[in-house]
Amino acid sequence: MTAAPATLMSARRTALLGAGLVAVGPISMALYTPAMPALVAFFGTTDGAVKLTLTSYFAGFAATQLVCGPLTDAFGRKPITILFLGIYLISSVLATFSPTVEFMVAARALQGVGAAIGISVSRAIVRDQFTGQASARIMNTIAMMLALGPALSPTIGGFVLELFGWREVFWCMVIYGVALMAAVTVFQVETNPSPGKHHLNPRQLAINYTTLLKDPRFLAPAILIGCGLGNISALAPVLPYVLISEVGLSPSVFGLTMILQSGSFILGTVVTGQLLKVTDAHKLVPFGLGMLVVASVLMCGMTLTQAPSVASVMAPVGLFVFALAFVLPASFTDSMAPFPHIAGAASSMLGFLQFGGGVAASLIVAVVGDPVLGLAFVLPAMPVVGVVCYLLLRGQDTQHAAAE
Repeated sequence: MTAAPATLMSARRTALLGAGLVAVGPISMALYTPAMPALVAFFGTTDGAVKLTLTSYFAGFAATQLVCGPLTDAFGRKPITILFLGIYLISSVLATFSPTVEFMVAARALQGVGAAIGISVSRAIVRDQFTGQASARIMNTIAMMLALGPALSPTIGGFVLELFGWREVFWCMVIYGVALMAAVTVFQVETNPSPGKHHLNPRQLAINYTTLLKDPRFLAPAILIGCGLGNISALAPVLPYVLISEVGLSPSVFGLTMILQSGSFILGTVVTGQLLKVTDAHKLVPFGLGMLVVASVLMCGMTLTQAPSVASVMAPVGLFVFALAFVLPASFTDSMAPFPHIAGAASSMLGFLQFGGGVAASLIVAVVGDPVLGLAFVLPAMPVVGVVCYLLLRGQDTQHAAAE
């Protein structure tokens, strides 16, 4: 690609900044989950009310995806990133001093709004500068951070909760937000070659999003990503209640147990990174799809036939996230590559589908009322739906290309 070297970042800097930005959302979710049972007692409320603090975060995060991407198309990646990180910091401080669970629900929704910029802008700055295998390698690095953040966060959150209290868990988010704001201010270079306010025209936005949702080149990988990463988001409110309330783990041991999930994802990204040196990213996708289906079958079968235990819960989850690492690099690249002129909008819609899937699955689990039943039926269904839609839409894309 041609670009002005003075205005672009190196692949390493892009990957590191993208990794830090993409992690702010998952970290703010995973750091908090060990404290959820403690908040029930502190506020004298119900499990359902505390789960709403996570659902409101998801909702704010998902809805804002549709706005922050076009804003970066209109005004540039860097200034909008700083603006949203400011919202994230303010809302994190507000959550720290929450006097009631209702206040916490509102603060968490605002926190989701601020954190939404991470996913959107991280993918956009990659698409602004890189395509093909170069893009896939950077996306794989970003995916590794997407795993490392949630791997460490429950462990840190569990120990902070036991040593200090739930308010200090939110202070950890404030510290991360300050560090990320400093990194963006100092190291991020503007990569949007042609910002313009026309990107915010409602009619143009509708055209952009309609174009994306009608194009199987976007829709196939986007639904797969939405059902895959959305499922990780949906696991966040389920696993604490299953492993702490049903299995009987302490918050700190629960945090250590979550390393099994993210460690499997990290292992998958390491294996994928090595394979990308010798083969095309698309050749890894069929293996990932097969493992996703196997993981779903195991999750359903083991939950229905065995009493909940660390092994019966985490073994299918580990295989599921390992499989995701095989499909994400090609899927991220394929969903963004055909749309360089609306990269922010494409990244936003991708993030909306990802976290919208998580919100939908979380709400269904809440309606079911039993996290164990959610683990048996709702969560295994999401990857299967993603795989089926991917195969059907890719088939349409192939037929359309052949016809042309």
